[in-house]
Amino acid sequence: MATRVTEPEIDATATAERIVERSDCASDLALSDHPLDRFPEVFATTRMIALMELAGARLLHPLLQPGEMSVGVTVDVIHSAATPIGARATATARYRGRDGKLFVFDVVTHDPAGEIGRGTHKRAIVVRDRLVAGAAKRAAQA
Repeated sequence: MATRVTEPEIDATATAERIVERSDCASDLALSDHPLDRFPEVFATTRMIALMELAGARLLHPLLQPGEMSVGVTVDVIHSAATPIGARATATARYRGRDGKLFVFDVVTHDPAGEIGRGTHKRAIVVRDRLVAGAAKRAAQA
């Protein structure tokens, strides 16, 4: 009988890549027409974080049981360089260990010119239906 894997090996890695499109840029994130809310056409920090989260999630895929998924819980990153439209951004998550029930990753993102961001990301494994039901309950209370 196979033993269930309960966590990735320490230092295991996974990656996620994306060619930066206009829709990935900070310029597409303006929530108002105010001039100070206009941002340049460079890879948005939120999209870089999404790529980092995806890399971490991929490391947890082998651990998931039917009906489970992993979700991001915390992200602490520095976005240190601007990436233009058309460049390939590659995020790598390296498994560092557990913090209670949370899985901890060192994350770093590069483009062809070098590092653009790094930090720490924590994920949890949850039951998908329970997560969706919790969101529906909150929607009913809004």
